[in-house]
Amino acid sequence: MTLLAAERIKLFSTRSPWWCLVAAVGLTVAFGAAVTANPSAGDAVTVPHTQAGYEFGLAVILVMAALTITTEYRFNTIRTTFQAVPGRVSALLAKTVVVALTSGIVGLTGAFMSLGVGKLLQPSADLALDSAGDWRAVAGVGLVFMIAAVIAIAVGTLIRQTAGAVALLLAYSLMVEELIRLIPKVGADIQKWMPFNLAKRFLNGADSGLGPWPALAVFAGYAVVLFAIALVTARKRDA
Repeated sequence: MTLLAAERIKLFSTRSPWWCLVAAVGLTVAFGAAVTANPSAGDAVTVPHTQAGYEFGLAVILVMAALTITTEYRFNTIRTTFQAVPGRVSALLAKTVVVALTSGIVGLTGAFMSLGVGKLLQPSADLALDSAGDWRAVAGVGLVFMIAAVIAIAVGTLIRQTAGAVALLLAYSLMVEELIRLIPKVGADIQKWMPFNLAKRFLNGADSGLGPWPALAVFAGYAVVLFAIALVTARKRDA
């Protein structure tokens, strides 16, 4: 509990995480509202429409989570952390738990605020959470943000440089998976199994040979494997 408290204090004692958390909620709600207010011609507004902005909030969460570890390396406070905590794994686990839980709360906040704004903008639309799919589309945003935060911390631990980690995370999550689809013949098949595409399939319930919950499980599997590699690497090299 002491480690968790220490990481919580470190996370919220500077302004940048606060700005990132506010921006994540704001972008999620703003872009969700834009899509809900201007649906495509002939399309009925549904619950997933209200969540269209989650990817923009997710991008901010990736940056924020990466910064929590790369800034420690930048200012060399990670050395003090590892000296205070004999087991490096414990310190990194505590940081990851705090950041992931915070990201999950932000995801839930943004998702339910987006739903509420959608109801205000389209009062005649059926935006009640009447099915498991509707609940998953909204509450599932919190789970996706949590897992994405773990991925970002793992990448930050491996790269250690803020610019490199942030550039890699944003380029990959926003562009790479979409570009892979353009590979002739095999691109679409490869894209189905890429992490952020799996997260999207979990939220929107798209059936491409893998159900929503298995898709989330594979997405989480990517995070676990990447985080395990980051822990092993952090233990072996100098701080």
